[in-house]
Amino acid sequence: MDQGNTAFILIAAALVLLMTPGLAFFYGGLVKAKSVISMMMMSFGAMGLMGVLWVLYGYAIAFPATDSGVTNFPWMLDFNELGLTGVLETPEGAAYPPLAFVAFQATFAIITVALVSGAIADRAKFGAWMIFAGIWATVVYFPVASWVFNFGLAEDGSFSYGGWITKGLQDVFGVGAIDFAGGTAVHINAGAAALALAIVLGKRVGFQKGAHVPHNPPFVLLGAGLLWFGWFGFNAGSELAADGTAALAFVNTIAAPAAALLAWLIVEKIKDGKPTSVGAASGAVAGLVAVTPACAALTPVWAIVLGLVAGAVCALAIELKFKLGFDDSLDVVGIHLVGGLIGTLYLGIFANNTGLIYSGSFNQLVVQAIAALAVLVYSFVLAFVIGLAIEKTIGFRVKNEDEIAGIDTVVHGEEGYVLSDVRG
Repeated sequence: MDQGNTAFILIAAALVLLMTPGLAFFYGGLVKAKSVISMMMMSFGAMGLMGVLWVLYGYAIAFPATDSGVTNFPWMLDFNELGLTGVLETPEGAAYPPLAFVAFQATFAIITVALVSGAIADRAKFGAWMIFAGIWATVVYFPVASWVFNFGLAEDGSFSYGGWITKGLQDVFGVGAIDFAGGTAVHINAGAAALALAIVLGKRVGFQKGAHVPHNPPFVLLGAGLLWFGWFGFNAGSELAADGTAALAFVNTIAAPAAALLAWLIVEKIKDGKPTSVGAASGAVAGLVAVTPACAALTPVWAIVLGLVAGAVCALAIELKFKLGFDDSLDVVGIHLVGGLIGTLYLGIFANNTGLIYSGSFNQLVVQAIAALAVLVYSFVLAFVIGLAIEKTIGFRVKNEDEIAGIDTVVHGEEGYVLSDVRG
């Protein structure tokens, strides 16, 4: 067993776990002051729920053990891995303990679910959110993770690679879709679900451009910083080894978001006259999203170009909610869905060796588009059905008067900012 790579994977897992509290600060700063507890609790709720479900059966769905490549469509369940009973021992000759990989992938499940919550800020019941999160993870995230990643543990301790989005498409087109760290499984997946929930819950009271402003930009910057820090584990850690590919992913995780930050600020300056701190944070996150699938398959220069494209396009895409009339509160669609699509499709042209400019073939672009569309449609449809069922039964949205007053005290009995110890 390679202790160096084992340590690398475990440290990467810890970094990715930190992303969810970072997301809580990022989202928490963007909402109004009387909703900050509610917003942050949806991220922390995802940490608790997904951590348990992943151990009980999530891993068994996402990474069923196999001795050969499989296509895992629509989804499979390995009963031997329920409760992780089948992965407690480290096979002889394995590069690292299977539980290290289990821990690393658990953090992906947590952050993906938490991302969805940004679309329903200021107006969602916590209990309804937790029910949605559990069902959506079970029928959407866990299977989609298998489609994309699907490292099945073989008898010799190695991981076979056979999700239908990767191996299945490769068998047909000669190349499989590239998604190194989760552009489809995480960002397109979460962004599509966010769009569905935004439609199900409807618009916030008084929804219009400029009506809802971030209450705490320093929180937003802190959250973005923690997300960027954790993202090095997200991207470089996906190599599962401390090697040259991980180093390339690490460098590109610096380059792309840096370029996206600048591009977003330039668009803001041209469009609105002033570059903002929230824009800088949002631009960095957009670049991180776009480079997630591409971090190990681009040269650093092409990563910078990707960041510039993602920062500029996402800065414009967040306006879609006002034009199309859906209330994606914290721009999950404009940043994660659009950014994920940009990064995924960009690989069809610029991916090392197989992209159009290197190979002269459109095959990589075709498989990237198939992967993106399949995940988008699957996640959107099921999220819409699950969200609508919850709304029509127990109710997903709080009362309008509670939304106007601020839902922290109504839902959680707490206030984000207590300015006096004296209660009236």
